[in-house]
Amino acid sequence: MSPFHERVAADKRAAILAAATALFGTQGFARTSLAQVAAAAHVSRSTLFKRFPTKDALFDAIVADVWTPQTRPAELDPADPGAGLRALGTVYAELLGRPGMAALFRLVISEAPTSPELGRRQFDLGKMPFFEEVRGYLEATSRAGTLEVEDPTMAATQMLGMISNFVLWPRMFLPDWDPEAGEVARAVEEAALTMSARYGRDERDPGCGRSRADLSPTDPGSSPG
Repeated sequence: MSPFHERVAADKRAAILAAATALFGTQGFARTSLAQVAAAAHVSRSTLFKRFPTKDALFDAIVADVWTPQTRPAELDPADPGAGLRALGTVYAELLGRPGMAALFRLVISEAPTSPELGRRQFDLGKMPFFEEVRGYLEATSRAGTLEVEDPTMAATQMLGMISNFVLWPRMFLPDWDPEAGEVARAVEEAALTMSARYGRDERDPGCGRSRADLSPTDPGSSPG
């Protein structure tokens, strides 16, 4: 396929996903037909069916698109957990801050009574791959001796929860919630510092360069993200 035809195909795919996301959000998943999606995307039905033969396939593509990071962090060094957790947290915050992410969560929540499988697929195809990356990195820091994480699943939940509680969940209820880049960066930094304080092996964690004693109630580093 020539570069021109590749661009045309990519544009059509993007139009289809955007139209489907909008229709699923306004009409609901069950009440939206593939024919309606094709019309809204200004593509032929045959073009749509060739790429996405079912609504389930279309939904899975939306999930994959929303959860694909624009950039990936460089190889994460378990010997420097502060830098590694900040890098992972920055990617996660970027994902959660996308307009399509809140729309996806609203969709699966609204469809839960009639289409509970959407939530499971969103979880399995979207969040879990990234969650496993964070969990795996925390396991690596334990093996390297820089953090002491007995339950990496719980630790990954804590790390990502601190970020999502600031970046994503307020947006679910407050349409005008739009924190500035510096505020998001601080939420990520605080999450990394909190993880270091909780799981650091030594009194001073080499990754974040902050002692546990430094994280006093009056220290900005101890405020919740």
